[in-house]
Amino acid sequence: MKISLDLLHVLDAIDRHGGFSAAAAVLHRVPSALSHAVAKLECELDVALFTRSGRRATLTPAGRALLDDGRHLLRAADELERRVQRIATGWEAELRIALDLIIPAERLYPLIERFYAAGHGTQIRLSYEVLGGGWDALVTDRADLVIGAPGDMPARSGIASRLLKETQLVFMVAPGHPLAAWDGPIPPAELLRHRAIALADTSRELTARTTGLLEGQSALRVPDMWAKAAAQAAGLGVGHLPHWLAEHPAFAGRLIEKQLGEPRQAMPCSIAWRTRRIGKALAWFLAELEKPEEIAALGAGL
Repeated sequence: MKISLDLLHVLDAIDRHGGFSAAAAVLHRVPSALSHAVAKLECELDVALFTRSGRRATLTPAGRALLDDGRHLLRAADELERRVQRIATGWEAELRIALDLIIPAERLYPLIERFYAAGHGTQIRLSYEVLGGGWDALVTDRADLVIGAPGDMPARSGIASRLLKETQLVFMVAPGHPLAAWDGPIPPAELLRHRAIALADTSRELTARTTGLLEGQSALRVPDMWAKAAAQAAGLGVGHLPHWLAEHPAFAGRLIEKQLGEPRQAMPCSIAWRTRRIGKALAWFLAELEKPEEIAALGAGL
């Protein structure tokens, strides 16, 4: 068989990281080994999988079709490994927990510490998602548990959720921003004239969501919450922030709250998980995350 799971992992890494050198670093291999493997596969299939420009490598239409279908095989292989492990012991080999960017990862560390202290051998992998990306991570099997997934749950089978907290973000601008001097609630027409600082939705298959942006409003998209607050404090744009970040000492005197003529409604943030495979590690976290003290710790300042 010309196409192996290892080759699919190689193609996936090159596509995600934009080139052979970057992919080799992630896979702990040398770039020449990846180049040789891809060249051999291209020769055997008699198709070009990548176009190369300097250090960049971009999938051809044929390469994209191969990888899109191949990723389904990679997910199926990963699930098979996890299923075998669960059948043998009841404990997952790895539990993948995704947090929405609104929740700092360190809030979960005391819970993870207790999990380790109990002697459980399941490996924990943490990742961040944005907006609909948490729901998408469950749908596309990138996560087993999501904490802080915002908005409504998509109409997909195999997923369950419960409310963590209704979050009410605050609209913040820099003291030197033109909107800082606006008297009274800011109407949408005036808000539309100013650039917003936004986070990009991390969904891959579900429709990407936006929040806090008006149709037609210019936006600067940044990678994380700290970058968002810093960009707003620098006067590059405006936007909503969670209370814990807006009130952080790092931004003391650098951000002020303003009222909007059409305030943003409170949004539910949920704990969500895949119901088709609840191993002992996932069950442990779900039980702990029902405790009021854990809910309060995770939802503080949201």
